[in-house]
Amino acid sequence: MELSFKIPFFSRHIAPLKIASRQSGYIRMAFGPHVALLSARGAFFVFGVKVKRSVDLGVLYSSSGTYAAISQAVLRGTLAGVEEINADPSNPIRFQPIVRDPKGQLERYAPLCAEILESSDARHVFGCVTSSSRKEVIPTLDRTNAMLWYNLPFEGFETSNRVIYNHACANQHLLPLLSWCFGNFGTMPYLIGSNYIWGWETCRVARMRVDDAGGQVLGERYLPLGEEDVATLIAEIESLRPRFILNSLVGASSYAFLRAYADLGRRDPYFRAEQCPVVSCNLTEAELPLLGDAAEGLVSVGPHFCASQSKGGRDSSFENISRQSVHTLAAMLVAQGEQPFESFIAEQGDLFGIDPATHHSTLEVDVAQVRDGVFKVLHHWSDVAPDPYLTRPARHPRIDRPRLSVVS
Repeated sequence: MELSFKIPFFSRHIAPLKIASRQSGYIRMAFGPHVALLSARGAFFVFGVKVKRSVDLGVLYSSSGTYAAISQAVLRGTLAGVEEINADPSNPIRFQPIVRDPKGQLERYAPLCAEILESSDARHVFGCVTSSSRKEVIPTLDRTNAMLWYNLPFEGFETSNRVIYNHACANQHLLPLLSWCFGNFGTMPYLIGSNYIWGWETCRVARMRVDDAGGQVLGERYLPLGEEDVATLIAEIESLRPRFILNSLVGASSYAFLRAYADLGRRDPYFRAEQCPVVSCNLTEAELPLLGDAAEGLVSVGPHFCASQSKGGRDSSFENISRQSVHTLAAMLVAQGEQPFESFIAEQGDLFGIDPATHHSTLEVDVAQVRDGVFKVLHHWSDVAPDPYLTRPARHPRIDRPRLSVVS
């Protein structure tokens, strides 16, 4: 049997490596006159010195564009996880990040994903922010037997054997958020979203839930990604006077709307957070520095919120999920041995918090509100299992007792 491994002490692949024997949990390997031992946990011992196994890791996030703040957050978290794994002497894995920047342009994602996979040994890619970009790269992943680690909330209604969905799907963000809103503010919202699949599906599911609750959607509007002209939205909201606004805008569009809505609240007290809040499934600490005072009173939902301003927006669920995902991948690579990764997930994914049937993660769920510049958790659910197709009602968090307040 012949294998090719990359050893960090050398500048090139050494191939072929011949397995000479297996002894006491180690594989004894010969290359030329030299001998190395590869442990069952994946570490090399060359001349008695432990050498980490080097693993190329694709990284495909934008550092610019309309959703740059979100993308930079998951990029920070990914690279922080890589640094932690590489610095840990007890971990036999050393990641070598192969970084590409799509610059927020949808048409660049698939070619750059292919470039990563063709120019390196990477078979795992951390990347994509929008659902559109995720769907762009899946055919490339299918063709190359590679895996995407997707670390942001998304609308659900998708499973792929080539994607690990580590952040929340709709039953872990939208449904609990709406349950909280219905109990506290009623069932007459106004829906806004960016004009692509995240906005469409989030608003579609919200409309269904409002109908089921006997409520009424007072308005539903979409803006192109990056559009900052929100005057028409603000005028319509001011006229219709909904009970809350579900904001599924992304990036610059969201920031423009939130600033304009804060101005509206200063003109008319009805549109302040205590009466008619803006709620979101994807707003985190990563974007608070861009919003300043306009963030005050915003309600969001996610698996993690930081109760301190000390990290300046750098401790959001985007960073945390991305960093943890790198650790999860390292642990899985050590445990899988020679088993194909896809079958390893099917058999043992649940040991790593990943549902083998859907490739989605079980998560904590918090509803939180920005107060004095930081998120304060208002409601919490533990260990919410994923239901990306919304076919398992037992997995849908809800608040059973209405807590409507009297408004004079």
